[in-house]
Amino acid sequence: MTVIKEDDLIESIADAIQFISYYHPADYIAHLARAYEREQSPAAKDAMAQILTNSKLCAEGRRPICQDTGIVNVFLKIGMGVRFDTQRDLQSLCDEGVRRGYLNPDNPLRASVLDDPIFARKNTKDNTPCVLSIELVQGDTVEVQVASKGGGSENKSKLAMLNPSDSIVDWVLKTVPTMGAGWCPPGMLGIGVGGTAEKAVLMAKHSLMEDLDMHELLIRGPKTPLEELRIEIYEKVNALGIGAQGLGGLTTVLDVKINTFATHAASKPVAMIPNCAATRHAHFVLDGSGPVQLKRPSLSDWPDVNWAPDYKASLPVDLNHLTKAQVASWQPGQTLLLSGKMLTGRDAAHKRIQDMLAKGEKPPVDFTNRMIYYVGPVDPVRDEVVGPAGPTTSTRMDKFTEMMLAQTGLIAMVGKAERGPVAIESIAKHQSAYLMAVGGAAYLVSKAIRGAKVVAFEDLGMEAIYEFDVVDMPVTVAVDAKGTSVHETGPKEWAGKSIGIPVVAA
Repeated sequence: MTVIKEDDLIESIADAIQFISYYHPADYIAHLARAYEREQSPAAKDAMAQILTNSKLCAEGRRPICQDTGIVNVFLKIGMGVRFDTQRDLQSLCDEGVRRGYLNPDNPLRASVLDDPIFARKNTKDNTPCVLSIELVQGDTVEVQVASKGGGSENKSKLAMLNPSDSIVDWVLKTVPTMGAGWCPPGMLGIGVGGTAEKAVLMAKHSLMEDLDMHELLIRGPKTPLEELRIEIYEKVNALGIGAQGLGGLTTVLDVKINTFATHAASKPVAMIPNCAATRHAHFVLDGSGPVQLKRPSLSDWPDVNWAPDYKASLPVDLNHLTKAQVASWQPGQTLLLSGKMLTGRDAAHKRIQDMLAKGEKPPVDFTNRMIYYVGPVDPVRDEVVGPAGPTTSTRMDKFTEMMLAQTGLIAMVGKAERGPVAIESIAKHQSAYLMAVGGAAYLVSKAIRGAKVVAFEDLGMEAIYEFDVVDMPVTVAVDAKGTSVHETGPKEWAGKSIGIPVVAA
């Protein structure tokens, strides 16, 4: 019988959490690099360049790929011949591993988990508890998979109870456009088919732990009906033209995974979960010999892509002297380099401001002629003024947009992905603008932030209002003062264009 010491499991999980926070899986980098090389959309290619550059910077600096360092999923396959040398339950052991991983002083990760989920929604401060799944199998080892899943992609999870005769492909093609770009494509789709509702969802999540192999599959060709289905969905989703960050382009997904299970004759449960540009997972096996430390990748695994601001093609913007007339002059798809003072705020800050205004109170900061950045940064270490600080999904702030533009003096916003019709209507009404930063490039974005201080709602932690001092922060005009959205025009331009089958090198 194999004996697993409790500290072996705890230390291995803690190490894995740190590892995946700054190292992309090598298969993801390889697939993204190929997509970058064949991309023809300038906006999508620029976004991929930022993601690839960010990834290498994180590997070198050992800092998080994304400011949203995720909610942790731990999957354990425990051999029947294993005994744990502990008095604690497995949830407690895994939570301790998460706690140590997230509170590591050399690379502290953002605490994003709130308890309870309905009423208090209070931050647990250490990102526990993790979401634990356990399976008992034959053998005398423990297989462990650890994944950190960001809210932007997790929130786009879908479940449908299809009729047995319904087409899975049709459902996917109808559903993916409704997901928008808040899940930060290009990534992958995990699909679970069969079982019951909860089984389908779990299979979809499991499939995201598999290595990307679509490139190799396209070269050799499918051998099974399931592989044929994977390729069909891959090609048809990419033909939608959504592209990197939803800006329009050839690649929306790098791979499609499908897991299946027996189901009831009257049922066809189908779940789909996307993995974002910050895909993070690791696999290791405990055999009783001690904790496991994952092998570091070589920096040579990353392509020679080094994004830098395009000073010739981008418009410099002085945020300290921003005017409504300037904002109204920006054009859809135009690239800007922002410099000066910028305020931040997310869901909780917006809700608190709403409550204050409803009571006749003034907000704690003056938003007049200011720009707000939707972000919850990672805490800084060493000489940093702020940790990785990429944008959060902007649609969550849509219901607050009219309030902010009408009552606070705010004139522009920065975030991630598209805006919904309610927000776009307000933007056009107030001659405002919405700018997009690249999701999945959080460490790169933080390099443009030269100063940061909390100016309100400090008790909200990472959701507090900061004032950033930025220099040449890159953004794209995603919605202009007339209400034109590049997340609508871009995909329309690229819809129907094919990536093509990869060619085997001579």
